[in-house]
Amino acid sequence: MAVDWTQLPRDILESISKNLTVYTDYLGFRAVCHTWRISVPKIPHHLPPQLPWLMLPLSQSLSHQTHRSFFDLSLLKIHLLKLPEASHRKRRCGSSNGWLVILDETPTILLLNPLTRAKLNLPPLSTFPNVVTFNYSKIGREYALRDSFGNNYSRNLTEMRDSFIKKLVLSSSPTRDNDFIALAILNQTGDLAFCKNGDQAWTFIHEARFFSEDVIYYKNQFYAVDKHGKIAVCEVRGEDSPRVSIIEMPPLIGGDIYYLVNSEDELLLVTRYLDLQFDDADPYILNGFYKTVRFGVFRMNWSGLRWERVENLGDRILFVGDNSSFSLSASDFRGCSGNCIYYTDDYCEFNYDCGFRDYDLGIFKLWDGSIEPLPCYHPNSLSQLRWPPIWVSPNPC
Repeated sequence: MAVDWTQLPRDILESISKNLTVYTDYLGFRAVCHTWRISVPKIPHHLPPQLPWLMLPLSQSLSHQTHRSFFDLSLLKIHLLKLPEASHRKRRCGSSNGWLVILDETPTILLLNPLTRAKLNLPPLSTFPNVVTFNYSKIGREYALRDSFGNNYSRNLTEMRDSFIKKLVLSSSPTRDNDFIALAILNQTGDLAFCKNGDQAWTFIHEARFFSEDVIYYKNQFYAVDKHGKIAVCEVRGEDSPRVSIIEMPPLIGGDIYYLVNSEDELLLVTRYLDLQFDDADPYILNGFYKTVRFGVFRMNWSGLRWERVENLGDRILFVGDNSSFSLSASDFRGCSGNCIYYTDDYCEFNYDCGFRDYDLGIFKLWDGSIEPLPCYHPNSLSQLRWPPIWVSPNPC
């Protein structure tokens, strides 16, 4: 006698669903039949952090499209999501807790969850402390800004979209935590600025200026790193915030880009080394470009306040780039190897004077120093647009 699986008791269906840890598996479970779908919540709040998807760049031939492609590392397939808010004229300057940070040629700073289409506006660009005025009627110099020496200068809409903010990170998902905080790294001045949910403007963290290599939210505080590996711990929740503590330590030598990563409650510093290479396709044109050649990994020794080199990450995978850097266990997911760094290109959009190049992304294997391409990406340098791929953690809540 055949079993009618659609008639399983609701409590059993709920128990099964709570043991599913991958978001796409949960979607498949709800899609079995109407009974299964209505027996479990639409939004699975129990899910652990997910293997990120890679948001792929649009090509020129598809630049008018309202959908964006995301490559799923675990399933080795592409998901096509309707995201007109992330069209080719809009720049994403961060990905944090499953939310994209979107800028366009207006002062708006938009937070967008690509899975749920939830949206939230942060205080606009015109409310940063170094922005003196904003006026649409002053075409080509809509923004007036003041530098640290008191001198005024102007920026147009495109320049502010492309180069004012380097990266923006969130303390938590806005839908899970109404008290979330956003922190922005300014690209040219080295300033850090934050806003709490509900704030009308951004606030500078003056004591942490130039700690602008990378920022993460770690143990209820923001940690920022400078070019020498020195750390600024920023407390921005209290009434007397912001308060900054500087962790002095022996300087690190080497590395072109720094990332901070929380890996199993350990604070890691990842150093990325770039090499200037030249395209020899045309001997009469000197066309230089940068390429990643290796990484270094260090862990914080809290007793001695120094960075110690890590030779083996074990089962851990690190994901770095324009996203808020993070770490996962390889054994929890299909299609991934531990002791690796999965990296994307987070500098090319500021270095386009030398023409279009293939994006600099791949998988760095810590045990032998080799680099292999990501399985999803087959670049065509003639069709790519400016914004490179970025890691996005699928977060339905």
